[in-house]
Amino acid sequence: MAANNRRMSGKKGAQVGSGGKRRRALEGKGPTPPAEMRKGHVKQRAANAKARRATGKQAPRGRGGKSTSELVVGRNPVYEALREGVPATMLYVQQFIDNDERVREALQLAGERGDIHLMEAPRAELDRMTNGLNHQGLVLQVPPYEYAHPEDLAAAAYDNGEDPLIVALDGVTDPRNLGAVVRSVSAFGGHGVVVPERRAAGMTAGAWKTSAGTAARTPVARATNLTRALEAYQKAGIAVVGLAADGESEIGDLQALEGPVVIVVGSEGKGLSRLVGETCDFRVRIPMPGGAESLNAGVAAGVVLYEASRRRR
Repeated sequence: MAANNRRMSGKKGAQVGSGGKRRRALEGKGPTPPAEMRKGHVKQRAANAKARRATGKQAPRGRGGKSTSELVVGRNPVYEALREGVPATMLYVQQFIDNDERVREALQLAGERGDIHLMEAPRAELDRMTNGLNHQGLVLQVPPYEYAHPEDLAAAAYDNGEDPLIVALDGVTDPRNLGAVVRSVSAFGGHGVVVPERRAAGMTAGAWKTSAGTAARTPVARATNLTRALEAYQKAGIAVVGLAADGESEIGDLQALEGPVVIVVGSEGKGLSRLVGETCDFRVRIPMPGGAESLNAGVAAGVVLYEASRRRR
């Protein structure tokens, strides 16, 4: 019995009383602070951005990471990229190149830009740079694209006193579709595009060209995990609307387009992935009396963005 008492007397914790400390620990912490004062909330980030702008300080850029640099190869591709305003840092020109009309036009455009360095290089060096591609004596270097963070898009919208209008792409791998979506977002007053970090199109020279220059003013954010990015938007009070051929309602019946919203567009054919589809607050369809089975991402996004823009006027 004595041994048992010794074991029991060795218990951890208070033996007599807590002096009311436990009771005080259970007391509430008062009313919930407004969204602008809650750490990490979208509206708090918007308020911070507004304060930075008032003091002349700029928000950090590139929080979504950078892509790798890219080479545009060949006389026509280089000329088209320069004509469409694709960002570039260096134009490599082969030594003793045949100075035809396309070469002269490319050199003229590069000179007019003023921020592109011209570098003459032997053919062997250009062959090495392009891994033996048919460069035709012209190689344009496109710098890495600085992606925004998904949270920045909503914060920027709130900073301007607007409800966020964002497009997220799920499984879209064609850069031209991404460029078309960026162009539509810009045309209808949207606040940016979100793409997954993996297995998705990025801001390549092709995407820049298709955007017709709008990529310079419409941010593209990159999400490490698209589902988690959508859930973060939901926690911030933003509705997530997925486009699906078997959606429960039509876009014309969806009131959520009138407020803060993220429109999720899947790939043509496969549509939304399972996890992304389950995350959406609403799944809607675009009525197509003509009988087409699906629309590509650029067209589908444009249709819904127009409907959202029309309701917000």
